[in-house]
Amino acid sequence: MNFPVFDLHCDTALRMLTDDKTGAISLKENALHIDLQRAKKLHGYAQCFACFTTPDFDKWYGKSPVLVFEREMAQVLSQVEANADVISLAYTADDVRKNYEQGKMSAILTIEGPAGFGFDPELLPDLYQVGFRMSTLGWNESNPLTGSHITGEGLTDLGREYVRLAQILGMVVDVSHISDKGFWDIMDITDKPIVASHSNSRAVHGCSRNLTDDMFKAICQTGGVAGLNQYADFIGNKPTLDSACDHILHWLELDPEGSHIALGGDLDGCEELVDGFTGVESYPALAVRLLERGVGETIVRKIFWDNALGVMEVCCM
Repeated sequence: MNFPVFDLHCDTALRMLTDDKTGAISLKENALHIDLQRAKKLHGYAQCFACFTTPDFDKWYGKSPVLVFEREMAQVLSQVEANADVISLAYTADDVRKNYEQGKMSAILTIEGPAGFGFDPELLPDLYQVGFRMSTLGWNESNPLTGSHITGEGLTDLGREYVRLAQILGMVVDVSHISDKGFWDIMDITDKPIVASHSNSRAVHGCSRNLTDDMFKAICQTGGVAGLNQYADFIGNKPTLDSACDHILHWLELDPEGSHIALGGDLDGCEELVDGFTGVESYPALAVRLLERGVGETIVRKIFWDNALGVMEVCCM
């Protein structure tokens, strides 16, 4: 059975830029994990395109994160416009539904690391107007908003302001990459569903980028979702489609209705995917394996589409 795919996270926006970040490649057809030629074979597709930045860009590329952020954003918008016959920007859940009914794919802009606008919450309204509908508070570094899963510090006062303003605007708060302390600081103040857009289960594989069971249950209590990440390092010692399914099956023990599990492949954000998963074209294979492992069609449909759409319905106005 074919299921539509709603993926909460990819890094294709950065990967579409050339090494010097001055040029770009096409989203229509490329050698990355995601292109439209492969994606249009799916039975419906909505993709969150993260514009990823970190202060390390100055060191890595000799380019400021502000400049790279602007180029990532411009590339996604220009590629959507160039391929308007098959994909449209989506701002709300209704937009995603309308695109699906018209046989078109949806692109949703998201933020991974606010370094691209100086970690300044006062710029969130402008970014919301552009179309951004989800944001992490950082990446792997400490920053003016929070510590990371590597550095450990919790939210700052500015970080709390960022969370509150994002939720008031209608922007989903994403806890992937945040520290454990920062996670619980967000849980103390949230009044909207929280997502971990591309994080797996720490009980299945003990990686700091993954969620503990208590974290997953807390996300469930907010009405949010966790998106299954296909990055091999977050899956386990033998990363296969089966071991990816193990993370979902564990979460189903905590969430038997499967209402808080989604997809967040991290495509184009990692060098090594799980064995048997080569890119966006592999989502049907994951669905088949889940069905073979005993997950019902209704729950697979929720994981692949309904749950992420439901969070967008509640949060994105």
